[in-house]
Amino acid sequence: MSFLEIRNLSARVKGSHAKLLRDVSLSVSAGEVRGLVGESGAGKSMIGKAILGTLPSSVEITSGQILLNGEDLQSLPPKLRRTRIGASCALIPQDPLTALNPSRRIGPQITDRLVDILGWARSAAEARARDLLAEVHIPDPARVLRAYPHELSGGMRQRILIASAFAAEPKLIVADEPTTALDVTVQKQILKLIAEMQARHGTALLFVTHDLGVVSKVCQSLSVLYGGLVLEDTSTAAFFAGPKHAYSRALLAATPKYTDPEGSLMPVPDAVIQAVQSEILRADGGQHV
Repeated sequence: MSFLEIRNLSARVKGSHAKLLRDVSLSVSAGEVRGLVGESGAGKSMIGKAILGTLPSSVEITSGQILLNGEDLQSLPPKLRRTRIGASCALIPQDPLTALNPSRRIGPQITDRLVDILGWARSAAEARARDLLAEVHIPDPARVLRAYPHELSGGMRQRILIASAFAAEPKLIVADEPTTALDVTVQKQILKLIAEMQARHGTALLFVTHDLGVVSKVCQSLSVLYGGLVLEDTSTAAFFAGPKHAYSRALLAATPKYTDPEGSLMPVPDAVIQAVQSEILRADGGQHV
């Protein structure tokens, strides 16, 4: 059984016909790593925010279901919904340079959720934080827990955010482009660390990215999006063996080839974009938005 199942989820900007998600359906089984792939504005992060209950106030879900372990979050009162999400889900955010509160020490930023939301004793939460920092290969965890974010490098801060995401042993983690703000060498280290932590803890992972190279390394399945519409939903192996949708094929062809660094970049052809936009128009019942 899938731990996360999204059924026919649609969302729009409040008070308008501007659709952000269009009848999205996908699932993530326990321990599975699923990628959400697409260009900027495709709706990848919007899906993650919908799951975590962090959609902007200007956005509303108009239809569909988000089920965690078979329970429909949309049917729950807001307070109970937050409790369910807090107990089962976590986020690895995109930018480690801004995700941590600069005015607070690292320790409370990891332990407060365990104490205030999940009811842990402060001493147990602090011990858990030290163990997790060691697990993500941060030397001298006790010192780092007393430090402020500005005293640490971007890579160290991202490791802290990964540790924080795993702190309460969530069943599902949304990783929202967690390597975007890091240099290439650190990106490789962080991707390896996320894969190690996910395998060790058996956590389901929804990995938001625009980088197909990342998908090939860490994901078992993926969904390709454009304009808030899922165009292809498949295993990673099947995708790289031969995508079914024309847009997916064009997206894969547009990926830079490290074996051919002097080769020309291939943009997605206009004809493919026009065909996808026509597909979106049909999904919207012919209404142009």
